[in-house]
Order: sequence, then C-alpha cells, then structure tokens
Amino acid sequence: MAIIISKKGKNAQRIEKSNFEKEDYLQQYIYDNPESIPLYDIKEDIRLLILAREFPTNSGPIDAIGVDKDGEIYLIETKLYKNPDKRYVVAQVLDYGAALWSEGLDFDEFSRRLDEEVNKKLKIPLRERLKEFFELGDEEAVSLLENIRQNLNKGNFRFVVLMDKLHDQLKDLIIFINENSRFDIFAVELEYYKHEEYEILIPRIFGAEVKKDIAVSSSGKRQYREWDKESFFQDAQAKIQDKTALATLSELYKFSKENADSVEWGSGADKGTFTFKVIPWEGENKASVFTVWSDGAVSFRFGNIQRKIDQNVADALYEKLKGYAGMKSKEYMYSSKGFALRIPLQTAFPDQKAISRFKQAILEFKKEIKS
Repeated sequence: MAIIISKKGKNAQRIEKSNFEKEDYLQQYIYDNPESIPLYDIKEDIRLLILAREFPTNSGPIDAIGVDKDGEIYLIETKLYKNPDKRYVVAQVLDYGAALWSEGLDFDEFSRRLDEEVNKKLKIPLRERLKEFFELGDEEAVSLLENIRQNLNKGNFRFVVLMDKLHDQLKDLIIFINENSRFDIFAVELEYYKHEEYEILIPRIFGAEVKKDIAVSSSGKRQYREWDKESFFQDAQAKIQDKTALATLSELYKFSKENADSVEWGSGADKGTFTFKVIPWEGENKASVFTVWSDGAVSFRFGNIQRKIDQNVADALYEKLKGYAGMKSKEYMYSSKGFALRIPLQTAFPDQKAISRFKQAILEFKKEIKS
C-alpha cells in the first residue's frame, strides 16, 4: 500500500510503505509516543502513560509497562513481522503476565522499580509523574496507585502485542482468546511511512471489537467518586467487622476534624479516604500527614511531608512515632516515597495508649512546624 502526500493540493508524491529496521527502534518509538497505540477503540478518552521499558520478570523482560487513569496495567510486547512464529508472541506476552503475577512482587517493590525508571528519564518521582500526566490531585493520585496495587495483586493485566504486520491466523487467535477467556489481549498493526524528516504511522487494533461490548456491560470498570463523611462511614460499616477498629477510625476522624488545617476526602473507586493536612506556614501548599481508609487502614505520609516541607521534619515525625503505631524500619517506611503505604488499624493502634501517643505526637509535630 502507498499513500499520497501533497502540499496545498500541489506536488503530490507517492510514498511507499517503509519498515521498522529494528525492534529496539519500535520499542523506543512506542515509549516516546504511546498515543500511537489506538486504545481509544477500547476506552474512550484514554491516555496511556508508558512507565518503563525492559521491565524484568523471571520469564524475561517485558518490552514496556504502561498504566491509564483507571489504574489498568498494560503489558506491551513489540515484534517485527520477520519473526517466524506469531503465535509464540501471544504465548510470550501471557507468560510475562503470569510471571509478574506469580512472582508475588509486592507493590512497594513494583513501584520502586517503576520509580527508578521514571526518575532515570524525567528526574521526578513516579507519583509526581502520574499527577502531572493525568492532572491529578494528591488524593486522586493515592486512589490511582491503590487501583494499580489491586490490579497487580490480582494479576489483572491488559496485553498488547505490536507488530508492523499481522497475518490472518494471529488475528483469528486474538479474537478466539478474547471470546473465550477473561483476558484482555489486543494486537496492533503499525503501518509505517517515512517522508523527508517526517514519520507517518497508521495503527489498527484487533481484539477490541470483542472486548468493547464486554467492557460496556461490565461493572468492573473503575470510576472515580467523591467521598464524604456519610459515604465513608457507610463503607466502613460494611467492610470492617472489628468493632475496636471501627471505634479507632471514628476517633481518628474526630481528632482530624478538630486539629487538622483541613480534612480532605479522596476520590477512590473502591475505598474512601480522608487525609489530615497541615499548612506549614502562610501561603505554602498543604502537606498530608496521614490518611485513613474506609477498609480499616492508615497511611503515614512521610514522603509527602518530605517533599512539601522538609526531610528533617519528616525524619522528626518518624522518630516521634518510632516504636509504636505500626512503625517498621525507617528505610521501609520511606521506600514508598509518598505512595501511601497502608497499615491495618489494629496493627498501627493495638490499644488506647498507642492512639493517645499518636495524637500527642501529631499535635507536637503541628506546633513545631508552625513555630
């Protein structure tokens, strides 16, 4: 196939299809231009953020890992047509997903690796990149990371195979898998042209025609929602069986309402949150100190304090809380870099004495940063 290029209706030129010479170039092209993957045929208004290339697993490196605003994880494999067995490509990308899931990779390690990749390229943390790319606030970013965590833990991945040419047998295989399994697997054919300094890419996706109908009727698609006190505590009543944990949650909310500079509600799809925030000095951005979840967990926000206020201030709060309130090693608590590491309320506050000490430490912390 050829395309015709002209300028203002004159000097039309016929441009013949070109080839990607190397898979590495195709991988880099997709990494730099994720909009080349026509995922809008799967989800309207989707934006895909590629976070890492050559992500290691026990079955080999995944060419690229990306996420969307709903926290869906995309495993992307690129193959040129000259590779002999296209059916092997499907098996390979599924194998990568199985390896990523079966390795039991916890979210902190997964996010740490992604954070390294983002920092290496853009010199900013993963969380800030997500906020910047998807235009999110702090609590929306927390909810997005929680959705990514859940998808990783459950092995919910979307597989995308990119090729410069698809043969009919592979198209049939993709449709067969999508009609007869719970997998989301898509094949994308990339038609490539070069003209002077320009590159022209015509993408076509296969497999979306099956999964689109399922996605429309599925209740599994995550939607952001606005939480408030009423919906938060309704959700907590439904999810938390332990009466002591429920009482602790209510006590933390009352304490936050009375002492925080602001209490902000999250917008997560599956769980509600409220966050205790402080304004360190007039005119500065609010810093998150801790977040409480409607399923009975608390997150200590050392990374946010470190970024919004100061490393020494974050360290001082850690020292106040060390030895109780579910604290682990400093390295472990800081490894999340603000990704809201979650600790069950029963672990964080095993008795009333721990709650009292925690509240006192927060009040001292707030007084010190404002002095």
